Amino acid sequence: MKDSIDFGSMDISRLFRKLLIPTVLGMVLSAVFVITDGIFIGKGVGSDALAAVNITAPLFMITTGVGLMFGVGASVVASIHLAHGKRKTASINITQALVFSSLLIGALSAGCYYFVEPVGRLLGSSERLLPLVTEYMSWYVPFLVFYLILNAGMFFVRLDGAPNYAMWCNAIAAVTNIVLDYVFIFIFGWGMMGAAFATSLGTMFGGVMTLVYLLRFSRTVKLYPVKLSRKSMRLTFRNIGYMVKLGSSAFVSEASIACMMFLGNYVFIRHLGEDGVAAFSIVCYFFPIIFMVYNAIAQSAQPIISYNFGTGNSERVRRTFRLTIKTAILCGICFFVLNMWYNHEIVSLFIDRSYGAYDIAVAGIPYFATGYIFFAFNIVGIGYYQSIERAQRATIITLLRGIVFMLIGFTALPYFFGVKGIWLAVPLAELLTFLYIVAIYLKDRFLSHRGNVSLQHGNV
Repeated sequence: MKDSIDFGSMDISRLFRKLLIPTVLGMVLSAVFVITDGIFIGKGVGSDALAAVNITAPLFMITTGVGLMFGVGASVVASIHLAHGKRKTASINITQALVFSSLLIGALSAGCYYFVEPVGRLLGSSERLLPLVTEYMSWYVPFLVFYLILNAGMFFVRLDGAPNYAMWCNAIAAVTNIVLDYVFIFIFGWGMMGAAFATSLGTMFGGVMTLVYLLRFSRTVKLYPVKLSRKSMRLTFRNIGYMVKLGSSAFVSEASIACMMFLGNYVFIRHLGEDGVAAFSIVCYFFPIIFMVYNAIAQSAQPIISYNFGTGNSERVRRTFRLTIKTAILCGICFFVLNMWYNHEIVSLFIDRSYGAYDIAVAGIPYFATGYIFFAFNIVGIGYYQSIERAQRATIITLLRGIVFMLIGFTALPYFFGVKGIWLAVPLAELLTFLYIVAIYLKDRFLSHRGNVSLQHGNV
């Protein structure tokens, strides 16, 4: 299962491709995991059902964020330990991350399941959509812990040198979801319950595959029994705190998508009613493909950058980062062009022209797509700062991008441009984030250059 990978000496381009291809495939399949729900729900249940699923999506994104936070934090720490030959310490780190994050999401799931209707209203559901929202939540919330394990575990499987197995975990989960979606919705006629249950079972299979690998087949990092002594618990909480610090920007990044959905749902339902939310949900269903490809690029670079940062090989770090930026921007251009040319076809995947949401979505997708190029640069930039233990900077960038700038966009642009302004709110946030990252990069280069010049004068 383990692939031939050497983070410290293999050619950067070859190493990056070896990690990138299976990681992108796995991420795209994971996105298919989400999109399939939208296609089957839109075709089999209707546009109100699409809107209802979009109302519940922030919970899904928060779970993903927790998984990414602990996956990034633990893998960065473990990568540095591995660079110094400390395999057992690295394995203990990933065990602590997986156990603690699972308990956290388990508690969240229990609370949401018990208070399902209040949570649905809190997420912005109208009374018309509430029955669909609660039905969907009731069948996927109890399984969120498996989605957490799948998201966090992917980092540890790739760190162990098995990106292809990580890809297959996502592939099996996605294929299971697709097959069961069709059976449960179109053959059994289970509607929203069927869609949620299909997603839950697919997630469970992927999560179990991840656990089986880490328990039985891993070679470098593996799961260790958890010790409950007072000293062990103190060390665990100290390590968890550091992992959270390193990975917090990954959580905030996912939380920002949840914030985007929450704000968008609120603004669209205010301006265009349930049809507006249904149209926005189509973009939110397609959006995971874009995000997960960018995230796959950043994740593929992460172990290379972290490992070489740990060994002090700054040249390999810089070369990896440059290659990552070029790859991400190329993908961003491709996604922008595809959305501009095929907006009708994208919407037709989910609903037909008989729904009022169809024309709203077709008109809005080109505006929304203008932010994809900046989004590509921003995700890779945030991932870079995470990988070199600049967690505070990564978190600040993510907070600005996902909350401050997005809130400005959703508040101000509809006032000046109406419905068009709602679609442009997210691209504005990405543009402002891009400008901020460029500004701090140029500032760092200026300070570094000035420091080198001062050093040279001091040596004269």
